[in-house]
Amino acid sequence: MTAIRVPADRDERLPHKNPAATAAPTEPAAPVARKGLLPVVLTATFMSALDFFIVNVAIPSMQRHLGASPAAIQWIVAGYSLALAAGLITAGRVGDIVGRRRLFALGLGLFTLASAACGLAPDVAFLIGGRIAQGLAAALMGPQVLGIIRTSFHGKAQARAITMYALTMGLGAVLGQLIGGVLIKADLFGTDWRACFLINLPIGAVTVALVNRCVPESRAPERPRLDNVGVVLVTAALVTLALPLIQGRSAGWPVWTWLSLAASAVLFAVFTAHQRHLGARQGSPLVPPELFRGRAFTVGAVAQLLFWSGQGSFFLILALYLQVGRGLDALTSGVVFTALGLGYFATSLRADLVAARLGRQTVALGAVVMALGLALLWAGTEQIGTTGGTLRVVWLVPGLVVDGVGMGLVIGPITAAVLTRVTPQLVGAASGVITTLQQVGGAVGIALLGIVFYDALGSAGPAGYGHAFQAGLAVLVVVELVLAGLIQLLPHDS
Repeated sequence: MTAIRVPADRDERLPHKNPAATAAPTEPAAPVARKGLLPVVLTATFMSALDFFIVNVAIPSMQRHLGASPAAIQWIVAGYSLALAAGLITAGRVGDIVGRRRLFALGLGLFTLASAACGLAPDVAFLIGGRIAQGLAAALMGPQVLGIIRTSFHGKAQARAITMYALTMGLGAVLGQLIGGVLIKADLFGTDWRACFLINLPIGAVTVALVNRCVPESRAPERPRLDNVGVVLVTAALVTLALPLIQGRSAGWPVWTWLSLAASAVLFAVFTAHQRHLGARQGSPLVPPELFRGRAFTVGAVAQLLFWSGQGSFFLILALYLQVGRGLDALTSGVVFTALGLGYFATSLRADLVAARLGRQTVALGAVVMALGLALLWAGTEQIGTTGGTLRVVWLVPGLVVDGVGMGLVIGPITAAVLTRVTPQLVGAASGVITTLQQVGGAVGIALLGIVFYDALGSAGPAGYGHAFQAGLAVLVVVELVLAGLIQLLPHDS
């Protein structure tokens, strides 16, 4: 198995109707993975992660060229996130049924076409539609990548593949601003912000052409049926949860946001009851309840939600501090972000080796190191103060590097901790849950930390961004320490 081993704990030794779902998987030896498999699936992963972050850099140019209102800009950003979050669980299960390679190729092709639509958009409405289409296509791809990795690699090779997946996810997030800034600054063929989307066309076309050659087909061993009622319930629940989280703060938290959150809670409760009922009748629930009977998956899933709530909000407040508080342009701000990437790159490539020695404590160590990095950032912000030139942001570099080091020790091992005990029958469902928690966690974190950040900012203007950034960092330090404690609930030798 992978570097983070998750043997059965006491809960998992209890008899269940489907013990294979929580017991250590007994699978035949995996065939040798096809040459080029990882580059193909990870290229798609990088494109999807990049497009989540790169659009923030392009917003000023979009406003100038398309005359986009603040509300329209918000939908250009939120449309992608909302569609992505709403489609992931369903797409994971559909991949189990129709084939993960088939759905991955479809998602990648549609993502490439949607990128073209965004890059060639004649007006704001067309661009918003393109972004929603991008999000839906990314939802088709995302769970299939983890499912393909889980079923194509075993043992050390699987641990290494998950490490590379984590590296790709992190680099897409960290380098999004830098790549966007470079593309806009270069203004290739006069494309300006459109290059941020059009760059996906050649990359996507080549990757689609390689899918059949490099990626093996895989399905659940027993072909489950699609739970159509579950699809409707979970999609409605995710939309009613994500929409107010994404738009609530900027809209001033009107009544509809609270009604939407209440409706989401009801829908999730109904969805859970439906899944249990279907599972008890030997049906094919969209999210099989046996996934959560084992402590490893349940704790790992909560840890994913907590970790990504911190990451999504951290990237937001750092970008705001650099670009509004310090007056850096998108390219210079992106260069500052590379300090985070350097630390991340240094440890993420070796995270599987560290996990082979430390097990679950790898994630705890990474979370504590991240807390230290965030504390150093707080101190660096204090040194910068409210005046001075651009070069003063060098005080942030040590904290960013240390935070990146911690990130590299968390993202891969925390994903492995959730996936390693899942049988092939449930890989797609588990992958859909994991990727959904990543997106929902980001939305929850941005909504909650946004309240802290903007309350601390008040009406102080750019001079107050340092104080607001520090307030956010203080909350994030607590989040990382809670994560380190939560990981102790994983099985002892995981």
